[in-house]
Amino acid sequence: MKRKKHSETRHANVSDISATRALASALASMRLALLIDDSPRRIPRDASPRAIGPVTRVVNERSIILKPRTSSAMTKTLNPTVEHELSMDRTAGKPAAPEADAANEANDATEPSEAQASAAALLDLTPQQAGTQTLLRGLAILEAAAGGARDLRSIGAALGTTRSTTHRLVSSLVQARYLRQVGGGYLLGPKLIELGTIALEQMPLTAVARPHLQVLAEHTHDTIHLGVRDGDDVLYIDKIPGTRGLEMRSRVGHRMPLASTGIGKAMMLDLPPETWSKLLEASHRVLAKVSFKPDHQPDTDTFVQRMTRYSQGGFTFDLEENEASIRCVAAPVRDASGAIVAALSVASTIPYMPPERMEELIPVVQREARAISQELGWRVPQPATRRIKR
Repeated sequence: MKRKKHSETRHANVSDISATRALASALASMRLALLIDDSPRRIPRDASPRAIGPVTRVVNERSIILKPRTSSAMTKTLNPTVEHELSMDRTAGKPAAPEADAANEANDATEPSEAQASAAALLDLTPQQAGTQTLLRGLAILEAAAGGARDLRSIGAALGTTRSTTHRLVSSLVQARYLRQVGGGYLLGPKLIELGTIALEQMPLTAVARPHLQVLAEHTHDTIHLGVRDGDDVLYIDKIPGTRGLEMRSRVGHRMPLASTGIGKAMMLDLPPETWSKLLEASHRVLAKVSFKPDHQPDTDTFVQRMTRYSQGGFTFDLEENEASIRCVAAPVRDASGAIVAALSVASTIPYMPPERMEELIPVVQREARAISQELGWRVPQPATRRIKR
């Protein structure tokens, strides 16, 4: 009986040694595969563990990796190479987040091997950077859609992503209402309109424009105005007095006829000539009732000719048309839709506003007006490009 038991024990030890050698060979192959090939297909999910001995499955972020499950008796028979391999598996790297089988989850929470850490180091992005990349890709899709990309192919070309990745990102944006699907294509969604409206409410015009008005004031030392249209009048909503010791009758909350002021004419640039003439007539009626009449009120033909030049150049002048001895240079402010929503001006008296200086101030005033417009969402129009048919 003892001889039979001894024979069985010896047979078990031989089997354990054979299994151990097979395991050592499999581990070496697996490490080589991990270091050479980081693809998720290096170990099939349905691979049988019998080929490499007793194992348990550990799942990391990219693939399934088979690791040895040993008993104390088996460990005693391991050769030094295998024992060193297993000790590295137990100590190297950071703890993994195992997705263990139902039968082994409680007993087999192990740490990733050195080979796993090396494979993870081959990736360019950390988890935090990968999340940032996904966010930036989503924003880039919105930019592409706003720029005219309508289908998955054109959106993917703009992002440099595969069709499957593009489809996944676009589908998420459609579900969140940042995009909407129309006739097989994609357009900006209603969620952006909601957020845009809130953003405008949280960013009043005066708060956006004030730093740019201060830049103009420091550069010119003249009086700076910001105004919006209210019917046939301009309503002044901000003013920075000049430092030359001069005072003008304009003030915040004050109204002036559109067609008699530089800032008002800047808000008329997109209107048709017929409307220019009507607003000029309205201006004449208002100014006829005031005691201090301006010295230079143009007739309709002269006014339309000037407005045509102003419209082409994107600026306007006030040539003592509203207040005697006062001249100004003005430029329009546009919103995200391209519509004129306000205007700003630099004003001073004739000695400080000769024709030469007024011409020099045109690009200065336009620069700050464009800066305000861009903060309101306006973009500089891009020249149209012709597509070559292939």
